Amino acid sequence: MTEASNEKLVYERPHALLPVVTNYCPGCPHGIVIRLVTEVLDELGVEGKTIGVAPVGCAVMSYDFFACDMIEAAHGRAPAVATGVKRALPDSVVFAYQGDGDLASIGMAETVHAATRGENVTVIFINNAIYGMTGGQMAPTSLPNQVTQTSPYGRDVNTAGYPIRVAELLSNLDGVAYIERVTVDKPANVRKAKKAIKKAFQTQIEGRGYSMVEVVSTCPTNWGMTPQEAFGWMNENMLPYYPLGVYKDVVADGYENAAEAARARAAACPIANPQVED
Repeated sequence: MTEASNEKLVYERPHALLPVVTNYCPGCPHGIVIRLVTEVLDELGVEGKTIGVAPVGCAVMSYDFFACDMIEAAHGRAPAVATGVKRALPDSVVFAYQGDGDLASIGMAETVHAATRGENVTVIFINNAIYGMTGGQMAPTSLPNQVTQTSPYGRDVNTAGYPIRVAELLSNLDGVAYIERVTVDKPANVRKAKKAIKKAFQTQIEGRGYSMVEVVSTCPTNWGMTPQEAFGWMNENMLPYYPLGVYKDVVADGYENAAEAARARAAACPIANPQVED
């Protein structure tokens, strides 16, 4: 027996992750999240029937990193593209990978309507509270008093309004089956994030309705911090505003899918629940 044969394989590149160099800044969590998505695709054995939708933003070139089929969407339109793909190919596994500017600003209408329709797709949402690719402007998720390129004195909620809490917002929509907010700042949280991503894909595969995982993230480059400082700032400021946890899980609530939960929620509405006569 050779020495090599005694070695224990601890980690290898997921098959769904292409062997290429990414374009992300040093310390950017995008690479961690993309790796988790590809690990989940491998474990579920669905790479060959998965279609991903790339956004406009820092992940605009994610089509170069995933081994599954990918489509590039116009800015904010990833949910609409994912909807069309899933309806045309209902047996496929479809996901959109989006940042906060793409999903919660120009794409907010597409996001809300795909969720309320209960489109059976999965969304991976990276919330780093800033526009990363275009130079660090204020985003819909930028915190009150957060300094950005377009809020040099801090976000003034009197003029710019309050940040959008996406997980809380979407969890109130009837078409949503599963939403969880996670982060990837340390190994324990990376494992929790992977578990949430896997559950979101399983929710889609089982036909339960719309699913989304929000990843509270950092942007060391545009925040002007080291990666370690950025995670510290995130823990101190972002996590109190964007608490981690499950925001909706219809299965845990005792329902088969989002549609069944929606019918129960509207049980007192006659037109929404017409009686079926024998």
